[in-house]
Amino acid sequence: QVQLVESGGGSVQAGGSLRLSCAASGRTFSSLAMGWFRQAPGKDREFVAAIGRSSVTIYYGDSVKGRFTISRDNAKNTVYLQMNSLKPEDTAAYYCAAVQRLWVTPPVGSHEYAYWGQGTQVTVSS
Repeated sequence: QVQLVESGGGSVQAGGSLRLSCAASGRTFSSLAMGWFRQAPGKDREFVAAIGRSSVTIYYGDSVKGRFTISRDNAKNTVYLQMNSLKPEDTAAYYCAAVQRLWVTPPVGSHEYAYWGQGTQVTVSS
């Protein structure tokens, strides 16, 4: 089992920045591929970003490319999501996800992730 705890959400004005953190426990963190997803009320869960075990391979959803940066610190068992130039349409609950992965490429589909955090709310006002 893997436990994931997100933090760093909050309210910010458009154009502002936030950094989300996700602390993992229960498995060797370096064996996990990590992802961030978000879900706004009435909408499907959306892929935001994913990072492979060694940080070599990173993927972003089209709506956040160039604004968000995913990173991980294997020594701290933590994955981060730096969010810049935030827009009102970024408002959502953000979820951290993990899956044990033998190869270096992380999955981008939510159904491919085995473990989920409880979510942290991000609200961007115009």
